[in-house]
Amino acid sequence: MRQSLAPEPTSGRDPRRTFASLRFRNYRLYFFSQIVSFSGTWMQSLATAWLVIELTGSGTALGTVMAARFAPTLFLAPFGGVIADRLDKRRLIAATQALQGVLALIFGLVTVAGVVELWMVYALSAGFGAITALDNPSRQTFVMEMVGPDDVSNAVTLNSVVTNGARVVGPAVGGVVIATMGVGECFLINGASYLTVVIAMYLIRREDLHPAARTPRAPRQLRDGLRYVCSEPILRTTLAMLVLIGTLTFEFATTLPMLAEFTFAAGPSGIAGLTSLMGLGAVVGGLIVASTGPPTPRRLIAVAAGFGIAVGIVAVMPSIELAYLAMPLVGATSIATTSLSNATLQLNSDPAFRGRVMALFSVAMMGSTPIGGPIVGWVGEHISPRAALLAGTAGALLAAAIGWSQFRRPTPTPAHRPAEQEAHQ
Repeated sequence: MRQSLAPEPTSGRDPRRTFASLRFRNYRLYFFSQIVSFSGTWMQSLATAWLVIELTGSGTALGTVMAARFAPTLFLAPFGGVIADRLDKRRLIAATQALQGVLALIFGLVTVAGVVELWMVYALSAGFGAITALDNPSRQTFVMEMVGPDDVSNAVTLNSVVTNGARVVGPAVGGVVIATMGVGECFLINGASYLTVVIAMYLIRREDLHPAARTPRAPRQLRDGLRYVCSEPILRTTLAMLVLIGTLTFEFATTLPMLAEFTFAAGPSGIAGLTSLMGLGAVVGGLIVASTGPPTPRRLIAVAAGFGIAVGIVAVMPSIELAYLAMPLVGATSIATTSLSNATLQLNSDPAFRGRVMALFSVAMMGSTPIGGPIVGWVGEHISPRAALLAGTAGALLAAAIGWSQFRRPTPTPAHRPAEQEAHQ
């Protein structure tokens, strides 16, 4: 029988498992290159938000920029999943990272030159989104190829630790760069940071990988992937939960700048402080999750509910200092939600469909922003940033309720299971 979400005796904490995936040379190269790259990405995220606020002073415009950044994921990520199932993921990642580096350099040059306009921010953000739609499914599934199914849950969580550790470093450095040099320099630094991933991809040893068989070109592969997900209760329910959370709760690129600027009048240092403390909490939470075993329904539902409650606590804080105190809890519960969801999808996907399944993960988490970003931005501008955060609380709690209602039902065991898991039995 295929691995399911049933609780297992190995699901308790084991500190010896925390960095288990780093014993693989290929994963170490990938892991440390991501630290540099994501630090640059979070610098750019802060710089973009501050640039839009400087240009427009509008929460709606900020939400629209986020929508432009993630709209391509909504439409192109499913095709990116098909491509990930067909092509060499290592080469595809190197190419997409190089292209993103070029876009970041262009962004920086027009900003430093003082000719940047809002339409340019929209266009460049959409360009980043289009490349990410192709890049993300490959990066998600390449983790399995580097470490194998036994360690994929640990590796996925460590990836999230990297992302959120960079959320601490990137905005902190970005705030200093903006204050001392300017916004454009953040984009230039981010452009250079992509080189580390490109170099890492070429240093990876192909003979040490666990590649899934490439899916040959055939008609209706996108439709077949959607039909496969709909036929699997575990995949279907997890993705439904993520759509709600991605649309309403994970809109921090819109909600936190509005909270810092319009509610607390704290400026870029306030945005950096909220984002960095959220990242710090995510690092700690991620290390705890990394030391545990495979995902279970109870854990997934609990962390989704906890995530919503943590966001609600931030929303009602009367001062930015108290909001700072609550942000680590938001970070810890957010990383637990994304890591457990990611591992659930990868471990319960047939290898032939894994790229397409993880493309839908990207759609749920990032492609939902074109819908959620403008909505949350409008709520933050016309009602209050606190109300925008409370909408995120409602989304996460509703997702937890859906998970509870679905996962308590008996799940039929499919007739197949991933080939990699068979090989490790």
